[in-house]
Amino acid sequence: MSEPILSAATVVLWRNGPDGPQVLMGQRGAGATFMPSKFVFPGGRVDDDDQALPGWLAPDCARRLTLSVPRDAPMPDMLVAAALRELDEETGQRFAGPQSGAMRFIFRAITPPGRTRRFDARFLLADATALASDPQDFSAASGELSHLAWLPLPQARALDLPFITEVVLAEVAALVAGHDQPGVPFFDNSGPTPQFRRLV
Repeated sequence: MSEPILSAATVVLWRNGPDGPQVLMGQRGAGATFMPSKFVFPGGRVDDDDQALPGWLAPDCARRLTLSVPRDAPMPDMLVAAALRELDEETGQRFAGPQSGAMRFIFRAITPPGRTRRFDARFLLADATALASDPQDFSAASGELSHLAWLPLPQARALDLPFITEVVLAEVAALVAGHDQPGVPFFDNSGPTPQFRRLV
């Protein structure tokens, strides 16, 4: 019997630093079931009680979040709710309220078969200038991620990262430099043969 694929949402929070763009990352615990000791962005699975949060996504992002999904996939606004909840829990960072276009859908990946857990993860890019919280204050973080820090992109890419996180960082570097994205990259490992496509 194949492992269930759980819907998940991740926030790539970025800001301009003195040496260029920075992203917020933390390290998973050595005893974590999924990706132990790896540096990751805050995020996690969608919970049944995540209430849809409208008003965050541009229409194109919302539409792309509905492409190539199973019939029971969470609606886009529910993915936003999960992403923001996980950001709050894992980092203590939060936004003041809905801001149109504040969350940009930039990447999707499904974990390959044979892993301890499998996720259909959507990555949402958000600008830290819209935070209501102090971006340096992680005192309210749950402790699930340690070594929370704002990292310049070259430093982040030198860490012990999951492969997909490396790819997402390359995408983020291009986007914050002003490059166009010809559709959202999608690493689809839902079937026996890995596929790469763009969600346009």
